[in-house]
Amino acid sequence: MLRRIGLGLLVLTVSGVVGATDGEAPWYQLRPPAPKTSIFTDASQAAAPAAVMPNGPVSFAPLANRVKPSVVNISTTIKVKAAQQLNPFQQFGPRFGPRDPFDEFFDKFFEGQPQREREQHSLGSGFIINEDGYILTNNHVVEKADEIIVRLSDKHKYKAKVIGTDPKTDVAVIKIDNGKSSLPFAALGDSDVAQVGDWVLAIGNPFGLEQTVTAGIISAKGRVIGAGPYDNFIQTDASINPGNSGGPLFNMAGEVIAINTAIYASGQGLGFAIPINMAKKLVPQLIEHGKVTDRGWLGVVIQPMTEELAKSFGLSGETGALVGTVMKDSPAEKGGIKRGDVIIAFNGESIDSANELPALVATTPAGKAATITVLRNGKKMDLSITLGNQKDDTTEAATEKSDEAPSKPDVLGFAVATSKTGDGVTITQMDPDCPAAMSGVRPGDLLVEINGTPVKDVATYNTIVGKLSKGALVRLLVARDGSTLFVAFTLK
Repeated sequence: MLRRIGLGLLVLTVSGVVGATDGEAPWYQLRPPAPKTSIFTDASQAAAPAAVMPNGPVSFAPLANRVKPSVVNISTTIKVKAAQQLNPFQQFGPRFGPRDPFDEFFDKFFEGQPQREREQHSLGSGFIINEDGYILTNNHVVEKADEIIVRLSDKHKYKAKVIGTDPKTDVAVIKIDNGKSSLPFAALGDSDVAQVGDWVLAIGNPFGLEQTVTAGIISAKGRVIGAGPYDNFIQTDASINPGNSGGPLFNMAGEVIAINTAIYASGQGLGFAIPINMAKKLVPQLIEHGKVTDRGWLGVVIQPMTEELAKSFGLSGETGALVGTVMKDSPAEKGGIKRGDVIIAFNGESIDSANELPALVATTPAGKAATITVLRNGKKMDLSITLGNQKDDTTEAATEKSDEAPSKPDVLGFAVATSKTGDGVTITQMDPDCPAAMSGVRPGDLLVEINGTPVKDVATYNTIVGKLSKGALVRLLVARDGSTLFVAFTLK
């Protein structure tokens, strides 16, 4: 069974149901000329990288033959309780009145029968990351599995156990023990240096077809597909299908640069893979603790910078992450970040789009100081902020309501009423075709600012709106579910 994770996106497991009967050397292998020694094994045993042809590969065969031994087939079994067996005679109705003793007897008989189990089987992929049998795959491949069987390229099968999982990034580590010899493992590359247009090779288990090799290019980087809080996927047109989940995406040097994870259900040539650099930062924690225990936290709610928002702040371009909310007592608040700041760099790494920031923060250890570059009122400044440790629980506020009779829709397309809190006005009605609605504002939102001016009550709101004219650029600050966000549009 495929699991939908966004707008027409599916994770890549194949499923079916049958009746029951710092200073330390890293743990992965890097590309020469500066190899790192695995903490588990000698790095020299990793597959040698393939040579790169000056004008592109004449054949992918040499590369495929080198790396295929590190790719594995993962099959899982989940035991689920079948529905309670019902009295088969109920379909005929009571034969001797509403309190038929025979029906009561059979009802009690079948209610007493033990629930039968059925087994749900799924197929996925993975790749060995050191000679001791640690395997990297997707969390959704092994999630809730009662049994995991790993099949190697040489057809040998082994039971595997889950070492660690991280649902937020969809990364998991499992382990097999072959009891004797060392295992071939994949070299891990640098996904940051991979470029759009680079050749890539995908190997996996699509539809149960083991060791399937497909080739393509990197189509895009930094894709947001709605799969989780740290979306920053590599898009590829290398053919990947259900069953490829957890499999590797290799570059032409024979290094893994991403973990194949999802496809568009209604499209072809649209595959998405988790950058390996994110996984490399998480795996040591998964191996040691079974989960991610150290995930950096800044304490801001951010949003993408649009053309209208950039103009409203007097900026050019749509790069950076706009801060809509600064959480109370968070590292961001203590470090001086303010609502309306545009974060343009994190530890010197440029933030071209808002979705890049969460992953950078999350993969930075808690307690470490980070240099965050922001634009505030058109001026650039660097802030040194010590990150906190992210908590799993979040608190959401209810949508603002008001008992006051609403006004009639105005030039913005709103009807508003004074907020119960006395801070801002509540949008009670909206013209569904107004520019604000098209930009994401909705009834129940608390309107806090218009063009940077606080909206204290309905009278203040009417004064501000009365000065707006057709063609004006309007920026709103609205509060929703405990957070604030900016919305900008041109008044029609």
